[in-house]
Amino acid sequence: MTSDASTASPQGLFRRAKVSAVDERTFLFKLIAAYALWALGAALALWAGAWPPRVLGVLLTGAMYAHWLELQHQCLHHSAFRRARYHRIAGVPLGVPMLVSYSHYRVLHLQHHRHLGTDQDSEFFGFDSRQPVTWGALVREALAFGRLGGAVADVVRAWTGSWTYGSGQIAPARKREVVAEYRLFAVPILAAVALVMLGQGELVLWVWLLPLLIAVPLHFLVELPEHIMCDNSSTDVLTNTRSITGSWFSTWYTNGNNLHIEHHAAMVVPINQLRERHDLTLSYAKHTSPSYPQFFRAIAREAAANGRKARAQDGTCAE
Repeated sequence: MTSDASTASPQGLFRRAKVSAVDERTFLFKLIAAYALWALGAALALWAGAWPPRVLGVLLTGAMYAHWLELQHQCLHHSAFRRARYHRIAGVPLGVPMLVSYSHYRVLHLQHHRHLGTDQDSEFFGFDSRQPVTWGALVREALAFGRLGGAVADVVRAWTGSWTYGSGQIAPARKREVVAEYRLFAVPILAAVALVMLGQGELVLWVWLLPLLIAVPLHFLVELPEHIMCDNSSTDVLTNTRSITGSWFSTWYTNGNNLHIEHHAAMVVPINQLRERHDLTLSYAKHTSPSYPQFFRAIAREAAANGRKARAQDGTCAE
């Protein structure tokens, strides 16, 4: 779409925009804030002898690990900096705590954007939004800590030269980047093992392992609204994706992931520019919610309804 597309029509959602100096400063401010909050959380988690601050520190640190992936997501789309090479420099460290390779995530995620609504759709975190919404599926996906084990296996494969891309084609240069990043992950893993062996296991426990118990389900909850209970057989972003109006806090914490229709319509537009397109989304899109609480209530109702249907079917089959 051209830049003069009418802002009073759905075409306005697809309008392209370049990263400006203001957009870059905005992202840098969010990046600094995210690292500062992590440092505060880590300091609280290591507070000697005081349980309430330590628990708060674990919660804050875990919340930041999930938030960092949303910042990494913007880097994937090269919509944070005016120079492309800075995105990988900023993006790689953001994925280290949750062992998310920036380049692996990027290749898979761009395929997701390209193939959304088709059988070729793939996503890095693997949650199938086309499956029925049940309590069992929600709990299983929220507690999908097995992905961390899979990432460790990727680290081993990268070092042994056996890592392969299993979701289609990957350029040789991109594969080299992915392998280099998984090899890099061996550094924090081995450092954690060394700290444990040196009697500093408490540091690893409180600043990395316990926060992961928070980060994994939190990240699932951030990602969940994107396409679930939408028309996943359609390639139309106005029907296969959801946006949530949200508050300033939810928009900041999810780094604009709540404005997901706007993002899929124009994936290279800087996140902080998407809010101005939200009125168009509310006018033309099929799936929108005013807030996260309303969305999660709808998910709970759907899970409860599907549970009742399953029990009714079991009862019918037993007769």
